[in-house]
Amino acid sequence: MKNVLVTGGCGFIGSNFVKHLVSCSDFYPVILDKLTYAGNIKNLDQVDKKKYALIEGDICDISLVNDLFSKYKFNGVFNFAAESHVDRSLEDPSNFIESNILGTFNLLEASRSFWKDLPSTRKSKFRFHHISTDEVFGSLPNIKGNEKFDELSSYDPRSPYSASKASSDFLVRSWFHTYKIPAIITNCSNNFGPRQFPEKLIPIVIHKIINKQTIPVYGDGSNIRDWLFVEDHVDALLLALQKGIPGETYCV
Repeated sequence: MKNVLVTGGCGFIGSNFVKHLVSCSDFYPVILDKLTYAGNIKNLDQVDKKKYALIEGDICDISLVNDLFSKYKFNGVFNFAAESHVDRSLEDPSNFIESNILGTFNLLEASRSFWKDLPSTRKSKFRFHHISTDEVFGSLPNIKGNEKFDELSSYDPRSPYSASKASSDFLVRSWFHTYKIPAIITNCSNNFGPRQFPEKLIPIVIHKIINKQTIPVYGDGSNIRDWLFVEDHVDALLLALQKGIPGETYCV
């Protein structure tokens, strides 16, 4: 079995990734999760406990991260850990700066320290996979047509959340170019699916309908959003793991 570090593996997307990873590969996920409001051990109920390890902790704790690298000799890192709700970032941006920027920096530095001493055969197979968001690209024009973001879209973040994720993307890119860490970035659109945290839009709307409450409308109701089923996202992440080229960015 090949050990990989999965940060935020008890979250909505991370737990779905762990479930698929153990079912279709020889990877052994070592999950590092703070188990805050969005991280829930119950999200892993369907996964055999013998097929993963769970450590409750913070990616901002660099000594803990380094200890995990020393103990498990990781073959890769999948960074799902992030503060991810735009409205929360407006109320308290400091958590987003700390988790999304400093946390990513710690993971990159721990990876670099470990990776540089690996034999060449293992070096080439190591991957640092950073899971990001399309919100780093800003907003599409509110007109009908085929407008969409792609890998060449300019960054134009509009909130503390998207700015912190954009910053983490730039850190990953620079560690690839400066230190040659074999890193891949994927930028996904809005995910939905079972066990999503209830503050997200689709769960909120479903909850309001069931309880015959008023459905909230954001802005003037003219905004358009793109939705991605979480298991389709996970399939794309596994494809990037198998065929992705270090240094590249992939939009999902």
